Amino acid sequence: MNPLNGIPSTVPKGAPPVRHFLQFTDFTNEEIHYLLDRAAFIKHKFKTFVRHHSLVDRTLAMIFEKASTRTRVSFEAGMYQLGGSVVHLTTGDSQLGRAEPIEDSAKVISRMTDIVMIRTFEQTKLESFAAHSRVPVINGLTNEFHPCQILADIFTYIEHRGLIGGKTVVWVGDGNNMANTWLQAAAVLGFHLRVSTPRGYEVDEKVAVTPHGMGAGSYKTYSDPVEACKGADLITTDVWTSMGFEAENETRRKAFAAWCVNAEMMAAAKPDALFMHCLPAHRGEEVAADVIDGPQSVVWDEAENRMHVQKALMEYLLLGRQD
Repeated sequence: MNPLNGIPSTVPKGAPPVRHFLQFTDFTNEEIHYLLDRAAFIKHKFKTFVRHHSLVDRTLAMIFEKASTRTRVSFEAGMYQLGGSVVHLTTGDSQLGRAEPIEDSAKVISRMTDIVMIRTFEQTKLESFAAHSRVPVINGLTNEFHPCQILADIFTYIEHRGLIGGKTVVWVGDGNNMANTWLQAAAVLGFHLRVSTPRGYEVDEKVAVTPHGMGAGSYKTYSDPVEACKGADLITTDVWTSMGFEAENETRRKAFAAWCVNAEMMAAAKPDALFMHCLPAHRGEEVAADVIDGPQSVVWDEAENRMHVQKALMEYLLLGRQD
């Protein structure tokens, strides 16, 4: 007890365990579908100007070690729309950039805020923070995974075409954090994933597959991207050079020349196939302009939906299921 006022000074006994969202497989199929349903409910309120303040007096700490546009705007706007507040931190204006142990930062920040979003480089750094945090931690992007983006992508697919289970999704391009997360999502939600990457840029199963084997065997590889796209329901891609790999720009341009999502690839897919890209996009590199700006592209809905699914995610991590 606090001798000053008799109020308990520690976390109450019997409090529910803290949940994190560090990679897609942290949640079950049922939990993911709850989040998607909840996101639709929250989005409908947003679109009809109905206030939804489920997180009043809650504070989100956003920590950025990687630059961001969509992640910052979607989390910050989303938290304000839920009635909460936001603290924005970068390595340049906090002790995170001055060699303070991440464990110490986690212990301090999680005593002053209610939930933390981190966008950083190594997944191990995120996991270390979460291990020492008293509040939920969300992966806003790491070198290895981007679960909030894939959550938004799947929500967008459902909005346009219905449930994704049993459908065929094609990843064209680099075997990066997005590809890793699509692999995990296929294992959790039961859709077919095809991956086509240049030689030397394949998905690393040591990263994407969980220690329990979830994700293994959930995708098929193709050396020919056009062949991979045949009969697909969704084709998706990302930049050829992710943040942190800029020195490889020219090498990657040559290696990925045949992996530009173009009209030929879209024609090989089903007539009602969708195209997605997490943005920012480089027209003429990973995607042709007539594809990303064409009628099958849903990239703008996809970008907006980051905010809606993340609102549902923050609410779930802090309050649990809301029926």
